[in-house]
Amino acid sequence: MEMKRVNAGKLRAMGYDARARQLRVELDDGNAIDYAGVSPDVWRKLSTSGSAWSYYRDNIEEDYTGKTSRVRRESDRKALEDLFRAPGEDA
Repeated sequence: MEMKRVNAGKLRAMGYDARARQLRVELDDGNAIDYAGVSPDVWRKLSTSGSAWSYYRDNIEEDYTGKTSRVRRESDRKALEDLFRAPGEDA
């Protein structure tokens, strides 16, 4: 799923998988929330809204049940790669 970076309220990124009808939002606290059964129309309105944070709170957060997870940062991935790199292997 391609994520669109945003800076709207607590929203930092959002993406949508049309085939799975799944919306993912990433928040400034490092959490990601996945919502199932989101229509393409709701995604279109969220992604084009002049106030995405307000639209999210009013139309998604209250109407859909989400599954929360932690966002994996690039620095986290690099730390794991460094940890499991073979001795003498270049970065």
